[in-house]
Amino acid sequence: MSIQTDPVIIIGGGLAGLFCALKLAPRPVTVLAAAPIGRGASSAWAQAGIAAAVSEGDTMEKHVADTVAAGDGIVDEGIARLMASEAAARVHDLLEYGVPFDRDLEGRLQVSREAAHSESRIVRVRGDMAGRAIMQALVKTVEDTPSIRVMEGYVVENIVTENGAATGVIARSEAGRGKQIRLASRIVVIATGGIGHLYAVTTNPSEARGEGIGMAARAGAMMADMEFVQFHPTALNVDKDPAPLATEALRGHGATLINRAGERFMLKIDPDAELAPRDVVARGIFAEVTSGRGAWLDCTKAVGATFAEEFPTVYKYCRDAGIDPVVEPIPVVPAAHYFMGGILTDQDGRTSIDGLWACGECTSTGAHGANRLASNSLLEAVVFSARIAAKIGKGDEKHDGDWSRGSVDRDDLQPEPDTAAMSTLRQMMSASFGVIRDREGMLQGLKTILELERANRDAAFRNVLATAKLVAVSALRREESRGGHFRTDFPEKRKQWQHRTFLTLSDATSTVDEIMELA
Repeated sequence: MSIQTDPVIIIGGGLAGLFCALKLAPRPVTVLAAAPIGRGASSAWAQAGIAAAVSEGDTMEKHVADTVAAGDGIVDEGIARLMASEAAARVHDLLEYGVPFDRDLEGRLQVSREAAHSESRIVRVRGDMAGRAIMQALVKTVEDTPSIRVMEGYVVENIVTENGAATGVIARSEAGRGKQIRLASRIVVIATGGIGHLYAVTTNPSEARGEGIGMAARAGAMMADMEFVQFHPTALNVDKDPAPLATEALRGHGATLINRAGERFMLKIDPDAELAPRDVVARGIFAEVTSGRGAWLDCTKAVGATFAEEFPTVYKYCRDAGIDPVVEPIPVVPAAHYFMGGILTDQDGRTSIDGLWACGECTSTGAHGANRLASNSLLEAVVFSARIAAKIGKGDEKHDGDWSRGSVDRDDLQPEPDTAAMSTLRQMMSASFGVIRDREGMLQGLKTILELERANRDAAFRNVLATAKLVAVSALRREESRGGHFRTDFPEKRKQWQHRTFLTLSDATSTVDEIMELA
């Protein structure tokens, strides 16, 4: 094992990691990414854009109020206010990095509306291309920034700690198949994304399987709100992995949800119908699909002939699947999309471990509560990665040697197919900890996790299983339904559970023993 020393280590090549690296420039930074930067990131797949109160008539207070309402009673309002207050500044940063946000004829930022927003405040690119455009701009800027060294194809397996503080990482090259190296640093930033690939149906890339969260948990970091998984209501039901996404902006544009009989079923479920919060819409669609009535997103009247121009990404997904959304409805199904839980951080991205910071979807800042407001995810990533950089500081270090991209053949870094164990885990998570949950199903799921733990010793998969265990224990503990967590055995909200939850991996392991004794 070779040993090297680096000033700042950032784990993850998505929006949060790259934005943090750029904000730290000219301080030397090493970015470790399993896939080529931008390619394995959920941010690149985000269609709608960034929520920011930048239009006439909108205010930060309205944005905060919408965020709190969507979070179903457990949003940290102070964090939500901080995030909304810095939104405009971070959008300006992205403009400076070359992101071509849509503008109207007078040059003002063009915004659209999404579900649970009281105003049009989604800053977008060509309707549904925001994530891709943002990541392309950031990747180019990173490539042109000499203080940032990018090491692609490195899977970080462990956070090294000494005396309760982070001192570096252990990573494996060739996307986890090569030699092991150790990088030393007293400043480690985790920006590894969410957990969507723990589920059989997801909109997330295969890299989003919770490894960073599990790695931090195994190092002793405190976790928060691990029971809350958001399922996007309208993934295309076309048997693809990941499932292509039909952006929520389509429903904001007037598209409706119908079943096989042509009935708009959401009208009976919520007064806001298709624009109800995501968890409500997801459960409505899930009920139609599981009943055999099916669910379709009908855009023929609301969008129609302008579909290809207004929503080119979704249009291409549909055409690739043999669907013409101009004249026929799109089959849809809920898919694991966003994780509200994760590594507990403060308002500046500090974790409970000295020297370990975290930003983006792998964190639980308290901004989302039990259910994320649409398009607050990209906003959270840039706000808190920038705050980490401000706290760490640019420093006075001078970099020596080559801080450019690490030597790697990017074409070799293709996602590996799921192992049999990973496939088992994904099927179980969807069945036991999906859109609808109950104690009996979750207990069966927890037993599967324990069996997989006993049978597997791969370091990266241990991190995945640690995350799955934390989700399972948290979901079993919360005996109510709130936001993205819905239990048929506890279908109502309960006042005593109107709070965030916190636990360590050690807590979870102890709780598992208690749960299994009572099962």
